[in-house]
Amino acid sequence: MEDLMHNDPARVIEADRAHVWHHMIQHRALETTDPRIIVEGRGMRVWDITGKEHLDAVSGGVWTVNVGYGRESIADAVREQLVKMCYFAGAQGTVPGARFAEALTEKMPGLSRVYFSNSGSEANEKAFKMVRQISHKHHGGRKSKILYRERDYHGTTIACLSAGGQLERNAQYGPFVPEFVMVPHCLEYRAQDGLAGEDYGVRAAEAIEEVILREGPDTVGALCLEPVTAGGGIIVPPKGYWEKVQEICAKYEILLHIDEVVCGMGRTGTWFGYQQFGVKPDIVTMAKGVASGYAAISCCVTTEAVFARFKDASDPMAHFRDISTFGGCTSGPVAALENMRILEEENLLENSTRMGAYLHEGLSSLMEKHALIGDVRGMGLFAGAELVTDRDTREPVSEKLVQAVVADCLKQGVIIGATNRSVPGFNNVLLFAPALIAGTPEIDEILAAVDGALGRVA
Repeated sequence: MEDLMHNDPARVIEADRAHVWHHMIQHRALETTDPRIIVEGRGMRVWDITGKEHLDAVSGGVWTVNVGYGRESIADAVREQLVKMCYFAGAQGTVPGARFAEALTEKMPGLSRVYFSNSGSEANEKAFKMVRQISHKHHGGRKSKILYRERDYHGTTIACLSAGGQLERNAQYGPFVPEFVMVPHCLEYRAQDGLAGEDYGVRAAEAIEEVILREGPDTVGALCLEPVTAGGGIIVPPKGYWEKVQEICAKYEILLHIDEVVCGMGRTGTWFGYQQFGVKPDIVTMAKGVASGYAAISCCVTTEAVFARFKDASDPMAHFRDISTFGGCTSGPVAALENMRILEEENLLENSTRMGAYLHEGLSSLMEKHALIGDVRGMGLFAGAELVTDRDTREPVSEKLVQAVVADCLKQGVIIGATNRSVPGFNNVLLFAPALIAGTPEIDEILAAVDGALGRVA
């Protein structure tokens, strides 16, 4: 262990190259290029094993480290808890689990029960299983279909991919779980034929109702949506959309499942993205920013009405017969409690709103300067800039050009993101999700890097 902690660069790089299977990359490139090893983080900055400093504009690469790097108070809380009680299976309770469940539901009026697991994919799996069990127990096996939206993403498992609206993420992993049905996206910039025009948000929601009527309302158990579509291009639903969605779910007795894995814990400027729109969900799932990456934790939160459907002492099969091994780890909820304290005491939700507006304004200014930017959108410290070859036709730029912009920013020491293996032909959106501690200097540095990259690449 002592040798490992010394981080001899050559040895670590070769060990990584020989043994680590990285996420979401083509390893052929690592035969001629060294893998990038990140060794330290402070605030919004990270250093790789060569000593190069980077400003992280994507919170750990996948929008996770909401409170920034190097938070000793979280690490101290986790260490103290692990020494006292590290784990017990979720059939029993723990002090951190009880305390965090209480604190969390206080931020979510109308919801009251928290099921712990360890990843966003797993949290969504739990929600899907709840819907299916409710179907069998209370609807005679009907109302088992789960609707999901084009361009939304809900995780990497086969069931989550079955609910995945990003076709390139799904490709080659089928056949998928039956009775998952896709509904249209709500990106007004690329409005579907017949839906464009005034009241697009309402029309896009009504398109969901058309799918429900086609499938049969008595067969549909739940509608699963991101509050703001994340990896599918940073899509903020237009005015009128969420109100109509809520109305449709109530009309046909369909459970509304909101996937807050990305948007939760202040990313959009409220505790949860759905709270921006006055929505009242039945199920909410979350991960990523719940503990800002300091420990693995995810949550599936439900109303008491959903929870009550599994309470029937006369039926030995009535309870939710599910388990998450690492949902019993105490490191997750204790890290989440300290993470929540930081978000509150440092007013990071307000900062997300304020700095998000500054970021959006800056990207809009870059749009005036660079014809490559066709649209700027987002909410809070969560933004996207869609790149096009022509603003009139809105033809997407090539993925090669998008990646060139990302690579140029990286050379400048700024890490940004882009839609990646998402929607065929539309992997053309630059993505920004800096930590919620971001200030004007960091936003200015991000904008300057993008400005320079667009100028050189164009």
